[in-house]
Amino acid sequence: MELITTHIAMTKDMGVHGNLFGGIMMAWIDEAASVLACQTCHSPNMVTVKIDELVFQKKVKEGFLIKIYGEVAQIGKSSITMTIEARKESVYSQEQDLVLTTKVTFVRIDEGGDPTPIPTPVRERYKHLSKY
Repeated sequence: MELITTHIAMTKDMGVHGNLFGGIMMAWIDEAASVLACQTCHSPNMVTVKIDELVFQKKVKEGFLIKIYGEVAQIGKSSITMTIEARKESVYSQEQDLVLTTKVTFVRIDEGGDPTPIPTPVRERYKHLSKY
């Protein structure tokens, strides 16, 4: 998996119990997956279709880094699915703990918002992960 982005858990991101608010993490995951989808498909015209279940395995407190990693899991004619991991990292020890893993699916769209094929060279590069 490649590192896509890093965030720092700040006071403004905490919920009432002093843990990172789940909605913040969801937004970070969607944004990171979008970056990976756009880079992979050579297009800014990628829209989120599905985010699989998010199960928070570890709590995140203020001051931890959140590192989001991803890789292509599956590719179709106009869709791409990535496996995304969020890990918390201590700035003191650089030790990482897995917070959650999920899959995020995007569809490439045209100017009218309709699905359009992902370029053939991209699909060929990931044909071993093809849905077809």
